[in-house]
Amino acid sequence: MVLPELGKERGYISESVFTGIFLSFVLWTFHPFIYHSKRFYTVLLWRRVLAFLVASQVLRIITFYSTQLPGPNYHCREGSELARLPRPDSVFEVLLINFPQGVIYGCGDLIFSSHMIFTLVFVRTYQKYGSKRFVKLLAWLLAIIQSLLIIASRKHYTVDVVVAWYTVNLVVFFVDKKLPEMPDRTGGSPPLLPLSVKDKDSRAKEENHKLLNGNSAETADWRQRPQLNGKLVENGNHVHSEATLNGT
Repeated sequence: MVLPELGKERGYISESVFTGIFLSFVLWTFHPFIYHSKRFYTVLLWRRVLAFLVASQVLRIITFYSTQLPGPNYHCREGSELARLPRPDSVFEVLLINFPQGVIYGCGDLIFSSHMIFTLVFVRTYQKYGSKRFVKLLAWLLAIIQSLLIIASRKHYTVDVVVAWYTVNLVVFFVDKKLPEMPDRTGGSPPLLPLSVKDKDSRAKEENHKLLNGNSAETADWRQRPQLNGKLVENGNHVHSEATLNGT
């Protein structure tokens, strides 16, 4: 099966889909600052995301430096003025790779797709920490569409996208097992940062309120203890000794 080419005029479609995925994920990660439903800590979530991205990008750097394929994009084909970058005039230009021309019109960094790294990491993260089933299904569908658009716009070969699909998923699987699990905010977990004096006072008032209403665990425990001859029974041995004394 050969995918039809989008052409140079419609090459922006794949970039538009990727931009939508990227911005949607970033906005979702900051929703705990706006909505009351707080399922995760934004800082801890981004720490995991950055760990996935760094590990995947390191593998990508190794693969595209150790492989050499002709660029499939239109500006990389024979006869194009952008097929070869101009010779750098200084070490500074070498380090920056003729930025931004070298980034936009590069032809050698192919295996594997960086766009798919970001897309799959974002989709996998929402799959684990998101709450909307419909959005999860939509995210995976967009990842598949993004893969096809990248190939159709001739920005990558099929092998670049296929390698990204199984490499990124394996990286997320193994790195996620090494990282500590994030605390769940829905169950009222203790805060990660030290409490201020105001927060401590509010917590103390809440505890006092519970004590006055008889809701503390200690009060409930004392109420459940039976009495024998006006004395509280602590355990089975005490019951036996009291019964022995009363019998004599």
